[in-house]
Amino acid sequence: MLGLESSCDESAAAILRRHPDGRIEVLADLVLGQTEAHAPFGGVVPEIAARAHAEAMDGLAAAALDKAGLSLDALDAVAATSGPGLIGGVMAALMTAKGLALGAGKPLIAVNHLEGHALSPRLSEKLDFPYLLLLVSGGHTQLLIAEAVGVYHRLGSTLDDAAGEAFDKTAKVLGLGFPGGPALERCAEAGDADRFDLPTPLKGKPGCDFSFAGLKTAARQIWDGLDAPSAQDKADLAASVQAAIATALASRTRRAMKQFAGDYPDVATPRPLVVAGGVAANRAVRGALEAAAAQEGFRLIAPPMKWCTDNAAMIALAGLERLVRGETDGLDAPARARWPLDAASAKLAPVIGSGRKGPKA
Repeated sequence: MLGLESSCDESAAAILRRHPDGRIEVLADLVLGQTEAHAPFGGVVPEIAARAHAEAMDGLAAAALDKAGLSLDALDAVAATSGPGLIGGVMAALMTAKGLALGAGKPLIAVNHLEGHALSPRLSEKLDFPYLLLLVSGGHTQLLIAEAVGVYHRLGSTLDDAAGEAFDKTAKVLGLGFPGGPALERCAEAGDADRFDLPTPLKGKPGCDFSFAGLKTAARQIWDGLDAPSAQDKADLAASVQAAIATALASRTRRAMKQFAGDYPDVATPRPLVVAGGVAANRAVRGALEAAAAQEGFRLIAPPMKWCTDNAAMIALAGLERLVRGETDGLDAPARARWPLDAASAKLAPVIGSGRKGPKA
């Protein structure tokens, strides 16, 4: 399976082989970032990203085939991210995949980028369904039960900003550069996480939803209120924000673990808690989740760091999972800016709201 990814600011191509026993072998895994192009703007510029993806995708696909020592004829199918994401970027991988599939006479699999993240731990270890999933990235913060490939039940989602957005926007306020999340984590290493009193999002509120907009605003107000802030002030605030986000994620996930344990009493302990998405690479977040999981009788499972952020290996894996079930797509598969992983819940009870293009979350 050739997988292509271009939903945000990383162009990626990967080739995976699925063996008869279900074992996954990664034959090629290439990622081309755009950090230098977006750094002057402090964030991803959709037009710049789309142009870079369009220029890179065919070359990356060819390079992946070359690295794997394969021709297009050797593939069983071609998979690509079909959404959600920046629509100009999504189109680059999807249209490249359509061209390759049509030219080589191979099936096309249009993959939900979020499902790629949801399945990503299965790249490196055996993981049976069902499992509890915390999907946490720059655009998404959701708690779901993964019952099977394509079957997800949402327990909670963000009411406003995603955790990754709170990291990135706070990093921008502090002038830490781009990409913001990793920069804030590095800055926080020298900081005192107990110095600043930040609000606990949704403290005491029932349910498994998240909220990070208030925390982000509080951090900005503290920063603006400092007189000639020093490097230590910056490190302390970065550490405080990071700790608050990690605590909020662990607290709400603890509620979901209790619900999962009640709904699936037959799942043996330690039960699986999967964390996926770019924020899963943050060590403070992982530490807080590991502690909460151990207390609730769960085991934290995360993909290796290189497969936490956007990559094509997870897209190829999602394509393989669907191909073995006989699920393929036509060449009219649309590029989608919005594509909730649990579409039924999003349509019936959208957390943020629904617009002309469908449910936002």
